[in-house]
Amino acid sequence: MGQQEDAESGGWEQMYEELSAMAANKLDLNHCTREELRRLPFLTEQQVMGIIEYRDRAKRIETPIELRMVLSLEPHIIDLLMQFVEIRPELSRDTIPSMNNIWKYGKHELVGTLKVPFYTRKGDENGYLGYKYKHWLRYTFTSGQHVKAGFVASQDAGEPFFAGKNAAGYDFYSFYVMLRNLGRIKALALGRYRLRFGMGLVLNNSFGLGKVNTLAMFSRSISSIFPHGSRLEANYLQGAAATVELVKGFDLTAFASWRKTDATLNRDSVTVATLLHTGYHRTPSEMARRRNTAQTLVGTHLNFFKNGFHVGVTALHTAFDRELRPNTMQNYRRWYPQGKSFWNAGVDYGYVSNRLNISGETAIGQHGAVATINTVSYQLMSNLTLTTLQRYYPYQYTAIYGQSFAEGGAVNNESGLYLGAQWAPILGMNVIFYTDMAYFAWAKYQAQQSSHSWDNFVQTTYTHGRWNLLARYRLRMRERDNADKTALIYKNEHRGRLAVGYDGNLWSTKTQADLSLCNFTTSSLGFMFSEALGYSRGCLKLNLNVGYFKTDDYNSRIYVYEKGMLYSLAFPSFFGEGVRCAINARVDISSKLMVVAKLGSTNYFDRQTLGSGLQEIQGNNMTDLEIQMRLKL
Repeated sequence: MGQQEDAESGGWEQMYEELSAMAANKLDLNHCTREELRRLPFLTEQQVMGIIEYRDRAKRIETPIELRMVLSLEPHIIDLLMQFVEIRPELSRDTIPSMNNIWKYGKHELVGTLKVPFYTRKGDENGYLGYKYKHWLRYTFTSGQHVKAGFVASQDAGEPFFAGKNAAGYDFYSFYVMLRNLGRIKALALGRYRLRFGMGLVLNNSFGLGKVNTLAMFSRSISSIFPHGSRLEANYLQGAAATVELVKGFDLTAFASWRKTDATLNRDSVTVATLLHTGYHRTPSEMARRRNTAQTLVGTHLNFFKNGFHVGVTALHTAFDRELRPNTMQNYRRWYPQGKSFWNAGVDYGYVSNRLNISGETAIGQHGAVATINTVSYQLMSNLTLTTLQRYYPYQYTAIYGQSFAEGGAVNNESGLYLGAQWAPILGMNVIFYTDMAYFAWAKYQAQQSSHSWDNFVQTTYTHGRWNLLARYRLRMRERDNADKTALIYKNEHRGRLAVGYDGNLWSTKTQADLSLCNFTTSSLGFMFSEALGYSRGCLKLNLNVGYFKTDDYNSRIYVYEKGMLYSLAFPSFFGEGVRCAINARVDISSKLMVVAKLGSTNYFDRQTLGSGLQEIQGNNMTDLEIQMRLKL
C-alpha cells in the first residue's frame, strides 16, 4: 500500500469496512463455505481450495497449526487468516437461527465521528452552504454470519445540515439489510448494495485495489453481493439482489436497482455531459447537480461450480432518464458512453486446483465490441507462484459499471500483458514482482494518439522475531503529449521505499524513507523521512507519526499511511517542503465504550497560502482534530 494508484483508489475504504465487519464476526473455520473464504481478498483461489480440501480430508480442523499442512499457505497468511476465522467447538455449529434468536443474540454497534479544522477555507466565509465541520454516524446490527443491517449518515465539510435541500439532516444516507446462508438463499441484499461478477468486465461496483494486490484479487472469478455501508456516495446500487442455490453447484443471482445520481447537464439542461462521483454538495452549483438523473439497472448471473471447474453467465441492462451526451470535440472523449440505454453480456470461466488456477471473462457490449481478460496462476514450487494476465479492451467497448485490471482505470481502450511472481526464498522473507505492458489504441487524456505504458514493481519484506524490513521500488513509464502536442514522449516515474519496524508487547516503532523522481519535460525529485511510534497498555493505545518532506513539485509528491479512525483509512499526500505530525489516542473505557482522538498538523515552509479556489487557506498550517466514539450493545 502507499503507492499512488492504490492510495487514490476508493476501494481501500470499502475493503477496510468489509474486513472490519468480518473481523468482528469471525467465520467458523470448520463450517464456512468456499464463498465466505473468497470474501477475504488476501487469499488466492489456490489457498481457498487448499483449505477446503484439507478440511474435507481431515473431517475437522482442531488447531491453527494444522493449516501449515496446506502447502499454499505461508505463515504470515495463516496469521492474517486467524484474524477473521476461529475454531469453534463442534456443538456450536452455526445453524439457521430463528427470528427470536437473531434479535436476542444480535450485536448492536453505533459509531459517531467528528472532524474539526482549526483553519478557515475561503468557501467557509463565503461560498459554501454549510459549516466547516465534517461528521458521520454509523449503526450496524449483526447476528453471526447470517444477518447484517444498518445505516450510514454522512456530512462533508461545507454541506448544509438541517438546512436548504438537506432539510432531513445529513447530506447522504445509506440503509441496507444483508442476509447470508439461509437455506437455499446464499445471499439477499435489500436497500443499498454492491455487486461483483466474474472478472468485472460486465459488472463490478465493489472495490478495486490497484496492481500491487492483483496477485490475490484477480487470480479468481468472484460472484458476490455486498451491503453498501460506506460513506462513498458513488457506484452503489439501490433495490434488491439475491443469490439462490437452484441445485447443488448451480447458483442464480438476480438484481434490480433504481437510484438518482449526480450529473453535470449540458446547456440544454436536458442531456448529461458528465456523470459525477465526488459526492460533494457544498455550493449552489454542486447542489444543482445533486441527484438530477435517474438510473435503472436490472440483470442476472448464473454460475456453475463443480470439481474445480466454474462457468458463469452475466446479462445486464442499464437505462438513464436523460441522454448521455458528452462533449466529444476532444479526441480522447470520442468513445465515452452516449445514449440512454446500455446492455452488456459476458461469460466467466475457470479451473482451480491446489497448484493451478485459470480464470477469465469475455464480454460484449451494445456496439458489438468484445472484451476479454484471462489469467493463469501456477504454484511452481511450495514457495514460488507465477501469474500471467492478458487483457484486451477495445475502445468501442462500454460498461457503465465495469471495473477490472487496467492501467488506464477503465475497461476500454487498452490491451496488455502482466507477468508476476510471488517468492518466499527463506523463512520470513517474501518477494513480490510484476511487470505490465499496455497499449492504448485510441487517444486518451494527455495522449492525443495511440500510446504505450510499462509498469514495473518489486517488493521484499522480511520478518525476524519482532523486527520487520520492507524494501520497494516501482518504475512507471507512460507516453504523454509533449508541450506542443505534436509528439509523444515518455513520462518516467520512480518511487522507492525503505522501512524498518519493531513490534513489541508495549512499544512499536517504524522508521521509513520514501523517494520519488519524475522525469518528463523537466525532472522533479522528492523525498520524505518519517517515524511512527506506538504504545499499547491495558485500555490505552497511543500512536505518534512525525515526518519531514521535500519535493520539487506535485509530480514528485509522496504518499504515506497514517493511523486513522475506525472504518477510515488515511493515505495523505505531501508536496513542497514541510513537516507532518499526528498523534492518535484510543481509550477502551469498557468493553462497550471506546473513544478515539486524532490531532494532525502539517506545516509548510515554502508557501503562505494553501489550496486554491474556495479551498484556499491563508497561512502555512493545516491542523485538524478528529474525535470518534463507539458504543457496543
